[in-house]
Amino acid sequence: LLWWWCDALFMAPPVLSELYAADRKISYLDFMDREWWITSGKLYDPVNHLFYRDASYLNKREPNGKPIFWSRGNGWVIAGLARVLSEMPADYPSRGKYVTQFRQMASAIAALQGSDGLWRPGLLDAEAYPLPEVSGSAFYTYALAYGINRGLLDRARYLPVVQKAWAGLLSHVYADGRLGCIQPVGAAPGAYTAASSYVFGVGAYLFAGSEVYKLSAAISKRSAG
Repeated sequence: LLWWWCDALFMAPPVLSELYAADRKISYLDFMDREWWITSGKLYDPVNHLFYRDASYLNKREPNGKPIFWSRGNGWVIAGLARVLSEMPADYPSRGKYVTQFRQMASAIAALQGSDGLWRPGLLDAEAYPLPEVSGSAFYTYALAYGINRGLLDRARYLPVVQKAWAGLLSHVYADGRLGCIQPVGAAPGAYTAASSYVFGVGAYLFAGSEVYKLSAAISKRSAG
């Protein structure tokens, strides 16, 4: 049941969209499309433009009384949107809905960026979390850079967000080459230390780096021209 975990919106739908890209069977996209919007109907908040991690969090609250929107959980989703859009044909009937949701999430996420360029594990109560969270922040950096690179997001608005985020991510690559400040496996915002490092955070960082590299190359080309 894909609607139960927002994490599944990064893991499963991109695989289905890539299967479509491999053999052009529209049934893969149709199945993904049906499950995606079931999930959105269950977990997407149309006011905050963010996803609850799962149905058990619909009525839970942060210390400041606001809903709990987990940074990495929403990172999985917006990164999943980017990966789906990269394979979905321009004429797919519901593509416009994916673009709209991608833009809504991008706007909400950009507005929640911290002064250090990164995002806290609980998006709506930054004061409750002393450290930024690198895995979620890396997924956001990837997705926002992807949106700029593909013309889905306004460059003037989002480029400063991406540049600030990438600088923030680089600040957590330590002298020994380790990437830190990554929350351990979990289901919601939780405690960790700056030394905390996990491979899924490194993977998100590499996704971010791949799109930031393309963005930087495009900027250099414009400057040279």
